[in-house]
Amino acid sequence: MGKGRIGVSDWVVAVGVAAILLVTGLSGQHSTTGPDLLGYALLTAGGLALAARRRAPVPVLAVTGLCAVGHQAAGFDVPAVAYLFAVYAAVRAGHRTVTVAASVLMLAALPVAAMVSGLHDTGEAFAQARGALELAWLIAAGAAGEALRQAERRADEAERTREETARRRADEERLHIARELHDSLTHQISVIKVQAEVAVHLAQKRGEQVPESLLAIREAGREAARELRATLEALRDDDRSRPHGLDQVPDLVQRARTAGLDAKLSIEGRRNDVPAAVDRTAYRIVQESLTNVARHAAATNAWVRIDYRPDALLIRIDDDGGTTPDSAPVPGVGLLGMRERVTALGGHLIAAPRREGGFTVQAELPVDQLS
Repeated sequence: MGKGRIGVSDWVVAVGVAAILLVTGLSGQHSTTGPDLLGYALLTAGGLALAARRRAPVPVLAVTGLCAVGHQAAGFDVPAVAYLFAVYAAVRAGHRTVTVAASVLMLAALPVAAMVSGLHDTGEAFAQARGALELAWLIAAGAAGEALRQAERRADEAERTREETARRRADEERLHIARELHDSLTHQISVIKVQAEVAVHLAQKRGEQVPESLLAIREAGREAARELRATLEALRDDDRSRPHGLDQVPDLVQRARTAGLDAKLSIEGRRNDVPAAVDRTAYRIVQESLTNVARHAAATNAWVRIDYRPDALLIRIDDDGGTTPDSAPVPGVGLLGMRERVTALGGHLIAAPRREGGFTVQAELPVDQLS
């Protein structure tokens, strides 16, 4: 709250209070001598200082208090209205101890200032101080500031509670969808895949030519099973479990090598902490890209590059498969999922054939605005 910009409403309040103080001071019997001009200046300064009461509540509290003591010492019997506004702003910002200490000093300083003015004896000085700064007004201003601060804090807590409830409901819905998909689809897809595998095996065993449609069904069953497993894994992945991230990328590359793909990993730039969402997305991009290379690319080599930059994380996966610009594959579910993840983080994804043959997946994920 103390870091906001000074707005038009702040200046309206400050100028209004300054005008009220100045008019009140002018209504008294004062000349245009040096001390009186100083008093007018202090009245005006005390009011105008309120423009910064939300940006710097404690300094404004000090300035308005000194101005109140100053114009009191100059002989201006004007209530410390600006100081009351400053008390309200300081308590609202949470500076209760400082406000109480400053108010105690004010209660002690105002009678002294009234005596210094020479217009009052000791008794009148204390009476004048009570008129300029009534303790009840201080308590009211402080209580109002504290009440509003508590209300704002409760509003913030309520907002956080709503966000946590929404996240919990989203997690529950995601797990519910995962269970429904598992119960309704996994068994049927498994049956289709097994039946197709058995039919192909029997046809081959009898020396018969396997129909293309049967081979297509078998391949579709395999692909559907893989995609369903990936979908269920993504749906069940929540913040309570430790998700995979950049630290596990070397394991992905090693598994690709084990599967027969000559995969290489290069890491450039200085390793920085990245947001958790970027960390997970980077892992998923490398995982899906290497999986696609192994399944569809007919490639022998793959290169994974991770480049840490000050404001972004660059991930690039290249392969030397048979894809050419003239035979670009149709984007599948995995590529669409990658694009959605990257777009949600405000990044950019490029997935296209290479001129020299093969395929490239390149993602740029911003890290500064998400940290």
